[in-house]
Amino acid sequence: MNTAAIEIRGLRKVYAAQKNSAAKEALKGVDLSVPRGSVFGLLGPNGAGKSTMINILAGLVRKTSGAVSIWGFDQDENPRQSRAAIGVMPQELNLDPFFTPRGALEVQAGLYGVPKHERHSDEILRMIGLQDKAEAYARTLSGGMRRRLLLGKALVHRPSVLVLDEPTAGVDIELRQMLWENIRKLNAQGMTIILTTHYLEEAEEMCDEIAIINQGQVVARDSKSSLLGRLDAKAMVVQPAAPVTALPQGEGIEAALRDDGAVVLRYRSQVTSAEEVLAAVHAAGISIRDVKTEEADLEDVFLSLTKSA
Repeated sequence: MNTAAIEIRGLRKVYAAQKNSAAKEALKGVDLSVPRGSVFGLLGPNGAGKSTMINILAGLVRKTSGAVSIWGFDQDENPRQSRAAIGVMPQELNLDPFFTPRGALEVQAGLYGVPKHERHSDEILRMIGLQDKAEAYARTLSGGMRRRLLLGKALVHRPSVLVLDEPTAGVDIELRQMLWENIRKLNAQGMTIILTTHYLEEAEEMCDEIAIINQGQVVARDSKSSLLGRLDAKAMVVQPAAPVTALPQGEGIEAALRDDGAVVLRYRSQVTSAEEVLAAVHAAGISIRDVKTEEADLEDVFLSLTKSA
């Protein structure tokens, strides 16, 4: 059995030239494999090609060339099966204002051909916390409630793969926690989750594996721990006992003064040792009240790999 939830090979998408713009190659031969049962992060700056890839997976955009397989179903050979294997929670709040939440879920289930006796609208409404709003018109729901309903619509056909496109953009802390609690439950039940987000700390906390896309190409794809291991960057934060008059200097050391008076010293452990950094601090006449070190985080990796954009 194919162990990949999503298998992409040589995926290209070229948007035709318009009146005021030249043709644009949004995806440039992307190869990507998403393991079954994982929480997979798809990261990249604006315009990198993430949305184009998601729309191709969802069947909303035609690819120019390449192959896409979803849960073992080739998108060209088995379009209905591949489409049924995936659910997408879009970033845009595209809801009919005159449907109730229950009505929206029932219509969505009907579009996927789910028989009435197999639908689980009430179960979904309870999961997303909208059971008390089941018969309210969507136009009366708050923005957070509408976003919950988008998640519910993506789940009506019990997909094997769930794609979340910026699911927590602009939502409050309570809703964000509720969404992640549901995502963890779904993943524990075996559902593969693909997440795009601009909150890198969110991806660092939630994702098992991560791919970073830049300018239509995958520039990195690895486990979270391996990606973080690519950077040998460290930072030593020194709280001085008295105001600093001169910053430490030394080969391979970058020193900066923070607004709170702390001195941040960045270095690479393979080139410069912590002992050498501390020696530079003492040589600058700085008396240390407190000190700590910081490892690189996902934001450092992301910026390192996309800085050419």
